[in-house]
Amino acid sequence: MVRVPLTPEERQRGERFGALLRQARGERSMIEVAAAAGLSAETLRKIETGRAPTPAFFTVAALAAALGLSLDELAAACAEGPSAAAEFRRAG
Repeated sequence: MVRVPLTPEERQRGERFGALLRQARGERSMIEVAAAAGLSAETLRKIETGRAPTPAFFTVAALAAALGLSLDELAAACAEGPSAAAEFRRAG
């Protein structure tokens, strides 16, 4: 199966999502959060750096639960663009 290349907007959304996760993680280590979510630290690193811009739903849900975040808040902040992401960071 050939994977369709991501659009620039999809890549930017992945970068915003990664930045939101880094912000929400705060002082917690990547290893600690990854373990709480049932992921490898490398998977979390790829998501946070935007190298994995389209993680699976259950991965996102596990990270949201581990970080105490709402899926609705994450989706809204990532879908609406940089200004929504900045607002999310200020609120968190």
